[in-house]
Amino acid sequence: MSPLRIVEKCRRMKLDIIGVCDHNSAENAHATIRAAAHTHLTVLPGMEITSEEEVHMIALFETIDGALHMQNIVYDHLPDIMNNPDLFGEQVVANEQDDVIGFQEKMLMTATDIPLNNLVQMIHDLDGIAIASHVDRTSFGLYGHLGFAPPGLELDAVELSSHTSEAEARRQFPDIERFTIIAASDAHRLEEIGQTAIDCMLEEPTFQELSMALKTVGGRHIGSD
Repeated sequence: MSPLRIVEKCRRMKLDIIGVCDHNSAENAHATIRAAAHTHLTVLPGMEITSEEEVHMIALFETIDGALHMQNIVYDHLPDIMNNPDLFGEQVVANEQDDVIGFQEKMLMTATDIPLNNLVQMIHDLDGIAIASHVDRTSFGLYGHLGFAPPGLELDAVELSSHTSEAEARRQFPDIERFTIIAASDAHRLEEIGQTAIDCMLEEPTFQELSMALKTVGGRHIGSD
C-alpha cells in the first residue's frame, strides 16, 4: 500500500477520485497526491480517526494543510505510547517514489480521547467532510459497535462495509435514514482497492463537488441515476 502502487492500482480500476486515510495519521497522503499529479486520479487527503468511544471516523479535506492540521490535533489527543514494531509492524512514511523516508514512532492504532460529537465538529471546523466508517461492523462501527448514533451527530455520510447491503442496513438500523449512505472499499491491501466504490454525479472529481453530492445539492448526488 505504497503511494505509487496505490495510484497504479486505482488507474487500472478506472477510479476517478479516492481518499487516502491512514489510521490517526495523514503523513502518507501528500506523497500519494504527488504520485498522482500527472494522472486523471484525484486524491483527497484524509485520516481514519478513532474517537474516545472507539468509533472510526473518516475525515476528508480539500488540501493537505487541512489534513495535517487535523493530524496535529489527533496526535495531541492520542495516549503517549510508542509503537512496538516487533508486535505491530513499522509505521512507515514514504515519498511519491515509494522510498521510505521515515517512521512514525507514536502508536497510531489506539483511540484518541476526543468524544464523537466533538470529533465531527473539529473536522467541520477545518472545512472537512466527516463520514462514519463501516458503521455496520461490530468493531469500531457507529451502529455495530456503539449501537446508536448520538443525538445531534452532524455527519456528512455513513459508510457501509461490503458485508451489509443498504436495504439490510436500513432494516437493522432505522435511524440510518437520517444520513447519506455510501459504500467504500476500506482497502488495507492493494487487491481490495476498488472492490467497492460509489457512482457520483459530479461536474468534476473534486472535494467541493463530492461535498455537494453528499448533500444532494446543485444537481450533484450519490448514485448514477
